[in-house]
Amino acid sequence: MCLLSLVIPVYNEEGNTDLLTTAIEKGLQGYQYEIIYVDDFSTDKTRQEIKALENPNVVLIELKRNYGQSSALAAGIEYAKGDYIITMDGDMQNDPSDIPKMLEIAVNEDWDLVTGIRQKRKDNFIRTLPSKIANYIIRKATKLHITDAGCALKVMTAETAKAVPLYGELHRFIALNAHIDGARITEIPVQHHARKFGVSKYGLGRTFKVMNDLLLILFQRKYLQKPLYLFGNIGMLFFGTGVIINLYLITIKLMGNDIGTRPLLLLGILLILVGIQFFTIGIVADLLMRTYYESQNKAPYNIRKITTFEKNEKEPILHVS
Repeated sequence: MCLLSLVIPVYNEEGNTDLLTTAIEKGLQGYQYEIIYVDDFSTDKTRQEIKALENPNVVLIELKRNYGQSSALAAGIEYAKGDYIITMDGDMQNDPSDIPKMLEIAVNEDWDLVTGIRQKRKDNFIRTLPSKIANYIIRKATKLHITDAGCALKVMTAETAKAVPLYGELHRFIALNAHIDGARITEIPVQHHARKFGVSKYGLGRTFKVMNDLLLILFQRKYLQKPLYLFGNIGMLFFGTGVIINLYLITIKLMGNDIGTRPLLLLGILLILVGIQFFTIGIVADLLMRTYYESQNKAPYNIRKITTFEKNEKEPILHVS
């Protein structure tokens, strides 16, 4: 039987961790698992509540200061020893009883990541608006067609989870980053409950963080290996427009008209200079990316699985690495 690692970042979740642990034990009867609570420098009695559990399946990781949910998840995933890593929130809004069916789909259908779709979501407009915006942009800008990218309840293979970059606010885009690395992803409906204890840490202001992080990820997805394609195209557009404007003005000048006081002349020169700058930035960024890959001997691809077959006299043997 495989070992499951449940990674749960908590910040001021007093009153929730005891109930959540009980719910996990009820939902995962018959499974081998570890519950990794990562306390992100809570200022209430969350740590004391977890320690009071004295549960042999529980691990408490305490961070030295408040780093944010992404860093807390990264710390828990790095520590996790399970074959499958499960992430969920510590506010009791995710239901552990959904984990077995998600795990069954991941194992039997060979998915790298199974994420939840929060059915009948019990959140207010301030929390749901950023998620709807991000989900719409992800579906339109990438080939990842998932309904609820922000659902914290995810079941992943250990290899997938440990390869996902987690810093800043990237915990919202675990599925997208895994997809970029070539992970096979599916989603299923899961339950969602209203918060009973504590207060939400999210507000409308996170919409801008979501948008900035999403733009960064989309840039990395399309242009990480060849940034010159982006900056070079923009540079050629500006440069070409500037050249056309200046050719037009030269023609006017040859016809005997004065062009020295025309604002269009300044615009044409400015566009040429900006175009050259963008193209130069593209060359520099391209050299940086080349250095990034070559200095670390980092391959520009990720291998998901290698399967080989060997036959003996009795039966074929499957080797998976």
